[in-house]
Amino acid sequence: MIIIAGKLWVAAADRDAYLTGCSKVMEQARATAGCLDFALSPDPIEPDRINVYERWETDEALAHFRGTGPEPEQTAQIHDAEVNKYRISDVEAP
Repeated sequence: MIIIAGKLWVAAADRDAYLTGCSKVMEQARATAGCLDFALSPDPIEPDRINVYERWETDEALAHFRGTGPEPEQTAQIHDAEVNKYRISDVEAP
């Protein structure tokens, strides 16, 4: 399993519009074979931060969805990012 997790920073005044613009991407990701979860959400403490969380079955499923990446307009709005890929070998209930 692959987990993509981290955070993006956009201008606080633009965060809600940015997330609204990502709603179709989230829907497309969740409909993609191999996507187990995909969420971009506003951080409840930092007004300019967006939390990123994705779970994928395989690297191939992730690569198929990613294609060329975000639209240039979305990328231009991100002024900083800290997002990492994690490989999970085992999962169990807490």
